[in-house]
Amino acid sequence: MQPIDSPKPVRALAVLLCAMAVLPAQALTLEQALSQAQQQAPLLKASAAGVQAAEQARIPAAALPDPQLRLGLQNVPIESDDRLRLNREPMTMQMVGLMQEMPSRAKREAWQQQADAALGSAHAAAHYQAQSIAAQTAAAWLRSWASTQRLALFPALLKENQLLDKAVQARLASGQGVSAERLVPRQQLALLQEQQDALQAQLRQNQAQLSRWLGQPASRLTGDWPSWPVARQTYRQALLSHPALQSAGAQTREAEANVALAVAEKTPDWSWEVAYQNRDPAFGDMVSLQVSMDLPLFIGSRQGPRIAAEQARLSQTQAQRDDLRLQLQAELEQGLAELERLQLAVRRSEQTLLPLAAQRAKLALADYRGGQGSLSEVIAARSEHIEAQLRDIDLREQRALANAALFFAFDPSQQTAMEGQP
Repeated sequence: MQPIDSPKPVRALAVLLCAMAVLPAQALTLEQALSQAQQQAPLLKASAAGVQAAEQARIPAAALPDPQLRLGLQNVPIESDDRLRLNREPMTMQMVGLMQEMPSRAKREAWQQQADAALGSAHAAAHYQAQSIAAQTAAAWLRSWASTQRLALFPALLKENQLLDKAVQARLASGQGVSAERLVPRQQLALLQEQQDALQAQLRQNQAQLSRWLGQPASRLTGDWPSWPVARQTYRQALLSHPALQSAGAQTREAEANVALAVAEKTPDWSWEVAYQNRDPAFGDMVSLQVSMDLPLFIGSRQGPRIAAEQARLSQTQAQRDDLRLQLQAELEQGLAELERLQLAVRRSEQTLLPLAAQRAKLALADYRGGQGSLSEVIAARSEHIEAQLRDIDLREQRALANAALFFAFDPSQQTAMEGQP
């Protein structure tokens, strides 16, 4: 019996799936990482739920309490031959009534003020959360990108080590040097591999942190070192719009609403009740109307201390907000100064330190090949060149991180964009 061939569409699908399995993961740019984090981060979904909850809670905030239905038996005798009889005593009644509590207008306005403040606080918290996630996503991407840049140096470093090995072998073949030098390139290779392994582990750690904000494993990265414009005066003017200060301002408004509610406790609430009372037909039915009112007679020992406590909490919140403003102002100036230092350091590394280190390593190897220099000088020069390259990446990473921290925290365009988040 001949085997049955698979249909052509099935075979084509199998080939396509195999091809997809060996394709590398799509490279992730910084912009894509930021966009994906704003869509996938669970904390943003939590913030959106908090805003929705505050919106729903605001709707009935100032509404009257639900009315109460009252049912009962009144004046039922419990002694003599007529005990527990409902038709022997003129005052025995079956009662059905409706009672409505009427909180004071001041208290209802305070409830509405509290709900409005809670909604504002939820929006501010969501805004702050979105800003924080964007900043942390950018930082995680930059650290991962720096790790990939460090690892990208190693193919060239390993090739240079092969050239060193050939130079050592050639010098020994010419009768110069000592036999122990034969082992030096192998030692340098082992050290390079050890350093490469450490950087691989660091890359995986940075990618794990990035995956937290993306909601899925981080793929390989692509792009270049980002550079956001630094508008010093604009940043200083936009300081009061910082999400952390907006959140603190919302907390202050909540404290103000609590003070208003405490003050409203001095205004008496009242309630009304209407009832229909059914008696034996021989006596006739009755209707009653009742009004009750709170009597805040001990303001000095009850409402007064509560008002003072809420006012103290308001003062505490205001002072904390002022301290936060000063802290952010200091962080802004420190960040600007640090960014300026790093920009100068990167320029110096690129224009001076890296070319000199590369030139020294090249000259040291040339002298060694010519029989003038020592192998220790070559190793020292190569080590300095490697350290200069790694340090250059470190400086670029630090500059990008400082730039990102300032941009996401203080740039007005970024703050406006975050207002559209949940």
